[in-house]
Amino acid sequence: MTTATEQQHVAGPLSAAVAHLCHRLQPQVSARTAAGFREVLRRLSAPLQVAVAGRIKSGKSTLVNALIGRRVAPTDVGECTRLVTRFQYGTVDRVEVVFTDGRKQVLPFDAGGVIPNDLDVDFDQVSHLEAYLTNAVLRDLTVIDTPGLGSLDAASVRRTEQLLGAARHRKDGDEAEPDADELDPTSRNAVAGAEAVLYVVTQGVRADDQQALAAFTAATASREAGPVNAIAVLNKADTIVPESVAGSDGDVWKAATLLAEKQAQTLKPRVADVIPVIGLLAESAESGGFTSADADALRQLSQLDDATWETMMFSADIFTSWECDVPSGTRVRLLEKLDLYGIRTAVDALRADPNLTAGALRRKLLDASGLASVRSRLDAVFRARADGIKAAAALASVTALAHASGDPGERQRVHDAIEVLLAKPEAHQLRLLEALTLVTSGAVAMPDDLAEEVLRVGSHADIGEQLGMKGRPQRELAAFALERAGWWRSFASFGATPAQSRVAHVVHRAYFLIWQQLRAD
Repeated sequence: MTTATEQQHVAGPLSAAVAHLCHRLQPQVSARTAAGFREVLRRLSAPLQVAVAGRIKSGKSTLVNALIGRRVAPTDVGECTRLVTRFQYGTVDRVEVVFTDGRKQVLPFDAGGVIPNDLDVDFDQVSHLEAYLTNAVLRDLTVIDTPGLGSLDAASVRRTEQLLGAARHRKDGDEAEPDADELDPTSRNAVAGAEAVLYVVTQGVRADDQQALAAFTAATASREAGPVNAIAVLNKADTIVPESVAGSDGDVWKAATLLAEKQAQTLKPRVADVIPVIGLLAESAESGGFTSADADALRQLSQLDDATWETMMFSADIFTSWECDVPSGTRVRLLEKLDLYGIRTAVDALRADPNLTAGALRRKLLDASGLASVRSRLDAVFRARADGIKAAAALASVTALAHASGDPGERQRVHDAIEVLLAKPEAHQLRLLEALTLVTSGAVAMPDDLAEEVLRVGSHADIGEQLGMKGRPQRELAAFALERAGWWRSFASFGATPAQSRVAHVVHRAYFLIWQQLRAD
């Protein structure tokens, strides 16, 4: 049973309502289903879980370090990069190796504060890693670093799928029958997994990126990635050749922004947005990698004459080998931390203001990385809607657990309880999230303009953005909401297919509740 302390930590009223539903149903279901409900309750009281996923060598671990603000995830190829690692808040910094049989082994971080890249254990027996950090960012967000998709051994893929909930139901006989109070494989998959996805892409969105997003179980019970629970970042934005992007005017960041907008259209509706970022620069500036010695070396480089400077910046090889007062080894370290784009950004800033302190220069580099935009979008899409995301994921798990039980009576009791919960006005957001998922996944076909409207109403927390009328007077918003409520009610009754009608009724009620809220304010 969930304690009062755990209940206090649920994300909000929707999560609390689902937790209450689980408590009420536990005495009415089988021991195995009840065990699943206990896991759902535990997940509801835990921070929102965001998986960082993407292709191999896309810079996922570097971005994880930047988001956490500490270089803890190994970025070099090693055993650990083939494992799922969960970074979560803890009062003592430690790493736990979790084995497939449930055993755990505690390991210290290495001398540099990073998870050891090579484990002194039987790697084939390892399920995943749990990293606990006394880090404020992780108080309300668990970050899950995943192996790169593509070019992976089958064991790594299987471990990732199992932990993130993407594994499909196994055939009978694949595993021994579990005890009645343990989770069977189907149930375990139903309650496992991240609740949101930060998907990392580079310059070219490939077919397998789209396939991965389509198949990736971002939430529990095989709930697909969509605009409510998935964001993409265009990493390594500094490597984009501006001339390859029309309209960039030779500017790297403008080129990255334009390319991100194009990728957003390609990945739509699987993600809410695509945001450009320079992960390496963000990691170095945010996690303590950039030092005062680095600032001093850059200050020396800023004093070079223009001809020498431009020659050195022609390529990485020339930058590290050209004769100048800054030792070659120092320049190699700068390149490893900032790459050429970051080095040029820093030198330009120092030439504009020679009195910049090391701290001010670090902040300039952080601003240039684009990390602030990623964090802002994370707050807007994930943190602000954590309650709805977690509650929807939990309800999906509850439904999957009931279906997995094989008991028609149990299934009906759970279904009826969920319907009672969803009938309440305050729980309508869950209906809307469900309708949005049905439309964006293609399960319910809608004309493009109506699909866009469902996407808009279901993807935003701000009423003005939901109505597509941000900044307009409240009276206009109320009138428009009432007009659209009437339109969707008519569409549900005349002209819609049965599947479309169910979605239309949900959208109608969403507009009507918005109208009521605007009238009451």
